[in-house]
Amino acid sequence: MVLDLLENLGLYEALNPHFSKVVDFVANNDLAGLPLGRNEICGDAVFANVMEVKPKAKEDAFIEIHRRYIDIQIPISSDETMGYTPIKELPQANYNEADDAAVYPVEMPARDYFNVHKGEFVIFFPQDGHAPAITSSPLKKVVIKVAVD
Repeated sequence: MVLDLLENLGLYEALNPHFSKVVDFVANNDLAGLPLGRNEICGDAVFANVMEVKPKAKEDAFIEIHRRYIDIQIPISSDETMGYTPIKELPQANYNEADDAAVYPVEMPARDYFNVHKGEFVIFFPQDGHAPAITSSPLKKVVIKVAVD
């Protein structure tokens, strides 16, 4: 997991061959003005999901993991709290290949919680269980999906 200022995103280009496309996309687009839904960057290798999430308490947040994609999550309209648990500390869960996700019950809280402020981003790798979208008010966010390959 990586948490940093959005202006430092370019420092992480070497972590994945597709990250340069992400850096270019973020630098050349008004993230707040992107339409909701899927925004193409590079086919299925890199794309941005823009969403509006409803307020959610920690008790209602579920941990999720992905195998095929790295998540780069960027809160746009306000700050967001996220939970984190390393996958090695999680039990086996049913993985849905089509959705690239395994979801844990809300009764299983994350090990740690942290805030991601406007102007920051977090990168979740396949080894990072995460419980996103904990917020007291509606939130617009961008989740850039990057193929692991």
